[in-house]
Amino acid sequence: MSEQFKKGDPMEWDSSGGTSRGVIKEIVTEPTDFKNHHFAASKERPEYLVESDKSGKQAIHRAEELRKVEEK
Repeated sequence: MSEQFKKGDPMEWDSSGGTSRGVIKEIVTEPTDFKNHHFAASKERPEYLVESDKSGKQAIHRAEELRKVEEK
């Protein structure tokens, strides 16, 4: 099973412009439509709403697409 993250965790992920960094804003645990895309999230396979530190834009990603950033 994928690692479970929590709200507020600092994360990074690959995007079209390179690597993005931000934080988890919400844990999605049921099927959801967001920005014209359908996400098949569930309690067993949650997905994560993240917000970019740089742009402020939000996106939903699966756990395997995210990497936790160690806080310094």
